[in-house]
Amino acid sequence: MRIASSVEDILPLSGTGVTIGNFDGVHLGHQALIRRALELCREKNLGGVLVTFTPHPRCVLASQRHIPLAGREERMKLLAALGVENVLELPFTPDMAVMSAEEFIRRFLLALGMRRLVVGYDFSLGKNRGGSIEVLRGLGPRYGFTLERLAPVLLDDGIVSSTRLRRMIARGDVRGAGRLLGRRYGFSGEVAHGDKRGAGLGYPTVNLAKPEVLLPGDGVYATFMRHGSRCFPAVTNVGQRPTFGGGTVTVESFLPGESVNLYGQSVSLEFVERLREERRFESAEHLGAQIARDAEHARAVLSAEDPPHEVTDPDRATGRQTTGR
Repeated sequence: MRIASSVEDILPLSGTGVTIGNFDGVHLGHQALIRRALELCREKNLGGVLVTFTPHPRCVLASQRHIPLAGREERMKLLAALGVENVLELPFTPDMAVMSAEEFIRRFLLALGMRRLVVGYDFSLGKNRGGSIEVLRGLGPRYGFTLERLAPVLLDDGIVSSTRLRRMIARGDVRGAGRLLGRRYGFSGEVAHGDKRGAGLGYPTVNLAKPEVLLPGDGVYATFMRHGSRCFPAVTNVGQRPTFGGGTVTVESFLPGESVNLYGQSVSLEFVERLREERRFESAEHLGAQIARDAEHARAVLSAEDPPHEVTDPDRATGRQTTGR
């Protein structure tokens, strides 16, 4: 997959089909949009380009910190696995924020040779979201492109959206979030040294440096941990460890029956089900007894699940190169 940060880096392309979005999380709605754009490109013999932005526009428009649903590397792997061949990852700047939809189309999309534009049901483009579907349809004949708008993807009595996903993850509904993603929710991180309280209880934990992605709500979860080709069933606590006085949020995983040294290594966590809320115990001994019960509960949950598989990047097999960033 070719990744570029400017139009010049992604040329030459004679005629293209384009889809635009932040694709935060690459959920089922995003996947449907991308698949339709790629299908249309094949039908019309067009090159396909997915246009996205960095940082998230909200960081510029509202001066807000945006915590993504998936890190950039994971997001690019997911896009590559869907068959995306060209990603134009534009730097979102204050100057871009005040562009009208027509200015954006002239500056970036026409330079790509855009002939088809495929967008989601709630898409808008440009300053103050002025480039509505109706506005874009009107610009099509003037600039030589046609617009296709996809209907929303519906699942579990609601629209699949990043906003809905965030709410589910924040309240710990990782199983429901997995249905909207089409895969388990999770993230990767480096194993860091903890305070070894778990080891003192007889339950040594693998501690992840806090990742720059949205964490599930505080609680105890049945998870899978992947390190290279190995996969471990795990019990993961996300929270502030109130039994030991609380503090900053940590991510700690106990691997029942395993004794592995993963310090400094990168591992991936996949969240399967929330087992219980995080709570304060009267003593470390009471906590240790609960961890043993959690391990049994997690074992029962995970025994009915397929172990995770790594999202592979087709570039590793094809030797295709990235440019720009």
